[in-house]
Amino acid sequence: MATLKEALAAKIPGERQRAKEFIKQHGTNVVDHVTVDQIYGGMRGISCLLCDTSSVPAEKGLIIRGKPVAEVANLLPEEIFGLLLTGELPDKAAVADLQKELVKRSEVPDYVWKVLDAIPSDAHPMLMFNTAMLCMEGDSVFHKRYDQGLRKDDFWDATYEDCLTIIARAPVVAAGIYRKRFNKGPRVKEVSGLDWAANFVHLLGIPDPNGEFTKLMRLYMVLHCDHENGNVSAMTTHTVNSALSDMYYAYSAGMNGLAGPLHGLANQEGLNWILEAMKKFGGAPTHEQMKAHAAETLQAGKVIPGYGHGVLRVTDPRFECFYKFGEKYCPNEAVFKTVATVFETVPDVLKQIHKIKNPWPNVDAVSGSLLYHYGLTEAIYYTVLFGVSRSLGVSAQSIWSRALGMPLVRPKSVTSNWLAQAVEKQV
Repeated sequence: MATLKEALAAKIPGERQRAKEFIKQHGTNVVDHVTVDQIYGGMRGISCLLCDTSSVPAEKGLIIRGKPVAEVANLLPEEIFGLLLTGELPDKAAVADLQKELVKRSEVPDYVWKVLDAIPSDAHPMLMFNTAMLCMEGDSVFHKRYDQGLRKDDFWDATYEDCLTIIARAPVVAAGIYRKRFNKGPRVKEVSGLDWAANFVHLLGIPDPNGEFTKLMRLYMVLHCDHENGNVSAMTTHTVNSALSDMYYAYSAGMNGLAGPLHGLANQEGLNWILEAMKKFGGAPTHEQMKAHAAETLQAGKVIPGYGHGVLRVTDPRFECFYKFGEKYCPNEAVFKTVATVFETVPDVLKQIHKIKNPWPNVDAVSGSLLYHYGLTEAIYYTVLFGVSRSLGVSAQSIWSRALGMPLVRPKSVTSNWLAQAVEKQV
């Protein structure tokens, strides 16, 4: 049976040829136009990036290689990585080979822990995570092979090697940070025979007597793995890697974007808002209390964390996957019950505000409540989990970018005066 890397290598020549022929035949075709609103609005909705690993239609949500995320949500993250890379689910032998490869690469150099020990103990976990991943850049296979004269056709191979090491080490680093940052004791030693997400749960050291937390972590890693190429973390990773900066530079840069409150930090804020409501009302709020709390939040000029989305115009299917998990495993837990009350009330409150295009929940509205239930109560840490998961998607995207020889990202910028003159000419 072919390994995952062999299966990928077999697909690359055909995809390269297809791309060359498509560009040659349709290179001058116009596929989109740009409005003033889009230029001032963060390039929202402009179709200008290539991403075959996943798509996010506004009325459907995340689709991974043609498969709606709900159809693959119960697979292992290793299987999803294979799907992201090749467009096909790997067989058991390929998954087992990948798991062995990740274990082989998972040892984190001692100097990384020394760097983390030098960081202030009250630093944000994302600063710790991003710094730790970046400081391993000296291990980059791409960097070493490029300096030795690496052929362009082999850029993808060296990038693959870096990506697998990053994926292998990310949960080890993240778990070590959790133990250090929240005074949980010494780092936990790895054990053999665990899958990628199960190993992460083991390294965190959070009790999991019935295996439910491991099931949740597998689900979490799948649901957060990829979300097109236009989100901040993916696009930043892509842009930095397009300069042929290796994946340690690129991944760390992408994670710095993920740390922002308008991106990955939103899951932290989502849980904090839920806990704030519970504290205010002395437990799980009633529907009327939650409506009032939501209205007060909006009147204060704030948003409802976990509601709305830059692309989606429906309930996020990732929310639905997490919600079904909660209904199955912890339907009566107070925090999850509050999430349910929010889901049943807040969309109606938001619908009254005409400028809000999407009143429905996204993944951040529920993920934190489930983590909290299983004992991972430190909301400030949640974005690190997001970052570990996202290593799968940005890696697959970057490997394919190098395989297809995608060029340096360099969009043209214009001045305000140029824009005004361009509009004036159309009047």
